[in-house]
Amino acid sequence: MKKPMFRLAIIATMASTFLISSPIFAVGTDDQIESTAKSTYVFKTYLKDDNVKVQANDGVVTLTGTVSDVSHKSLAAETVAGLPGVKSVDNKLVENSGAPAAKSDAWLTTKVKTTLLFHKNVNAIGTEVISKNGNVTLRGQASSMAQKDLTTEYAKDVEGVVNVKNEMKVASAAIKTGEKPIAKKIDTIGESVDDASITALVKTTLLYHRSTSALKTTVDTKEGVVTLGGKAKTAAEKDLAGKFARDVNGVQKIINNITVN
Repeated sequence: MKKPMFRLAIIATMASTFLISSPIFAVGTDDQIESTAKSTYVFKTYLKDDNVKVQANDGVVTLTGTVSDVSHKSLAAETVAGLPGVKSVDNKLVENSGAPAAKSDAWLTTKVKTTLLFHKNVNAIGTEVISKNGNVTLRGQASSMAQKDLTTEYAKDVEGVVNVKNEMKVASAAIKTGEKPIAKKIDTIGESVDDASITALVKTTLLYHRSTSALKTTVDTKEGVVTLGGKAKTAAEKDLAGKFARDVNGVQKIINNITVN
């Protein structure tokens, strides 16, 4: 009788251990989600001045607090959604009271600035953006004529922009042949960009560009290699999605699997 009783005792101990450890493991995963979110490139770079609270419960994440811009709201949600262990995201973030009114000049200026910030081959920080009735003026300094033209191209493709006047000055010291643009140098020597942040940045970039905003694009990132999926109406739309995504901070390579209807 002792052996069966001993076996039952072992089974009971193992069962109780499993039942106790499961919630502990879940709590550990939730804590990890919350801490990982705060350490992502998006949270440390784009959302550092926002008040975003991340609370996870068995993989279901709730975001609360305030952000300065609507793009930050979507960026936070997209970044968290890409973290391991996250099942769903309930985005309850709201814009703070100082956010510009939709469709206003200040709103459009913020939208253009945000779009430029996503890209590594333009000097977003050194570019001044002025908007009036849909007409955007760009000022500041570009490292080359190519960078100035690219800044114009990106600004023109922002939803709500009617016309762009680029008054940026081109630096007198031209970049030598084969030398990487200034923006890319900064991206290279700076902190690495995690995959969840890259995915969020690519999704938001494609949404903010007028030419790709209507595309139903899927984005998957692994070690900086981004795979685009979904459907486009034309080959030009597919190519633009690849071009815009390729110039996002942290992207090492683009695999464009978007199909053309």
